[in-house]
Amino acid sequence: MEIKPSTVVYNLDLPALTELVKSWGEPAYRAKQIWQGLYKNIWINPSEFSNLPKSLREKMEANLRFDVLEPTLKLDSTDGQTRKTLFRLPDGRQVEAVLMRYDRRKTLCISTQVGCAMGCTFCATGQMGFTRHLSSGEIVAQVMYYARLLQAEGEVVTNVVLMGMGEPFHNYNNTMQAIDRLNDPEGYNFGARRFTISTSGLVPAIRQFAQEKRQINLAVSLHATEDEKRSSMMPVNKRYDIEELIAACREYVQLTGRRITFEWALIHEINDTPEEARKLSGLLKGLLCHVNAIPLNPTTGYSGQATTRERALAFKEVLEKNGIPCTIRMRRGIDIQAGCGQLAVISL
Repeated sequence: MEIKPSTVVYNLDLPALTELVKSWGEPAYRAKQIWQGLYKNIWINPSEFSNLPKSLREKMEANLRFDVLEPTLKLDSTDGQTRKTLFRLPDGRQVEAVLMRYDRRKTLCISTQVGCAMGCTFCATGQMGFTRHLSSGEIVAQVMYYARLLQAEGEVVTNVVLMGMGEPFHNYNNTMQAIDRLNDPEGYNFGARRFTISTSGLVPAIRQFAQEKRQINLAVSLHATEDEKRSSMMPVNKRYDIEELIAACREYVQLTGRRITFEWALIHEINDTPEEARKLSGLLKGLLCHVNAIPLNPTTGYSGQATTRERALAFKEVLEKNGIPCTIRMRRGIDIQAGCGQLAVISL
């Protein structure tokens, strides 16, 4: 494996890091010390690795890049519960990630791409278009940035949702490598069941994910029960229609035994009617699942409006009467454009 100068340290798994350290003439066990410094102690600068010889710290400084993300803007919601951070990447592109504080949970919403190619009409990221995939290390670095921030407050990350900018399954390999790195029991040791991946419905990737039988939670953005309506909102539906998508979801549940979550943005008089809820109940009948409904978050590129609380509760009631569990999700960070579907930046 060729390791180039200024390699992003978070791009390396432990075997690759071990090979690099050995190529420097250092014993292999030093790699594990670096690994644990990165992921257990959350050190972000070679100078912090005080358990290593100065000569090794100098090699790390010369050959590894730790500063893959440069936080250039931090916005806190008025209630103090949500923080959005704008990061500049090494090539000048930008990406956003969000920390949401609940009573006992500290949830991160992280990004997997700069922009998104899916083009969902109600999503600000989709409205900005696709620029590039994030590397596995750029995904990992978002988590470690917030882990360090919380560590300073005596807190820890409890959940990570890959629902920020981008379609995680469009960047499948890098996304899974990032999760595997964060899940490593010798490092950050973040439990697989505390990750949630959200997809707009890339059927081949859902089937691959099902075959791998991972313990990671899966959420599917659905938002409509009929192809014409869903295709008008989510162009991916023209390639993988609802019938094919639900079949893949049933296959996922059958192979893994895990419950699947369906995301549903409640848009006033578009998909928030009791009739739509009845259709959704029929579509999901017999499927081990849960519906996460959230009133639409506003974006400048979409004219639809959020449903009312009364209509949301009526929608939920129909689902639950038909045996489909439903939660009306709390909207977070709307005042700083940090809610679901609101992340977007102008890439340089």
